[in-house]
Amino acid sequence: MVRLGIGRPARLLFFALIVLYLAIPMVSVVVYSFSAKWTSTILPEAWTAAHWAEAAADDRMRDAIWRTVWMAALVLTLDVLLVVPAVYWQRVRNPRIRVALELSAAIPFVLPFVVIAFGMLKLAGQFFPEVLGTPWIVLLGHAAVAFPFLYWAVDGSMAAANVVRLNEAAQACGATPMQTIRLVILPNISAGLAAGGMLVFATSFAEFAIVQILAGARFENVSLYSLNLLAGTTSEVEQLAVLTIVTFVVLFAISVGVVYLNRGRASGLFPGARAMAAERDA
Repeated sequence: MVRLGIGRPARLLFFALIVLYLAIPMVSVVVYSFSAKWTSTILPEAWTAAHWAEAAADDRMRDAIWRTVWMAALVLTLDVLLVVPAVYWQRVRNPRIRVALELSAAIPFVLPFVVIAFGMLKLAGQFFPEVLGTPWIVLLGHAAVAFPFLYWAVDGSMAAANVVRLNEAAQACGATPMQTIRLVILPNISAGLAAGGMLVFATSFAEFAIVQILAGARFENVSLYSLNLLAGTTSEVEQLAVLTIVTFVVLFAISVGVVYLNRGRASGLFPGARAMAAERDA
């Protein structure tokens, strides 16, 4: 049989083209953030760091970034507290609730975020009007739309770890359900938990429609602040470029941290991975 392959130079060229394709937009934003005048030339006609100095001194930008970060952290915490016990329970005790969990995870992909936000707005207005315009209703909205990303990652990791057998072993040792989750399940699903958690954090960090409808200017996050930079009478595009870079650095640092902490364990995300590894070892 003749094997047709791509030579090393062609692979390197293909990889270089992908890197350029991904890097050029961000490099352009970085260059623009340092430009004092850029009209008709390939590179800026004058350079300055004034935009970065203005951004560093802008309390409103710092507050928007801080609100966005702590909201994303709270959303991640809430989703972990809800998803991990629910998936554990449906796998070891009550498989019938899997249908409800799967349907709940599909809702954010079936309904636009705007529809979900207006639904929450009407429901809260009728029964809990005191939460309207507060960060708490934004927290619930973000947790709802980010739920599927953590659910499917945790569900796949639990399938790969064979939590039913782990649960039986833990019960045989006298562990309670909470001890089983904390000491047995969580260490075995850490790869999926980290990957799903990263997606949850990023989803909340970049979300716009829900926070705009449910809270508006009362809770100005990065997305709303970016809109305000563009919507003013004099658009501050240079400040927006700085904010874009800061946002990218934050999310990139989180991604790198997740990859580093889970190095060598990515295969554990796939159902049956551990069983296949055991067969290879045998």
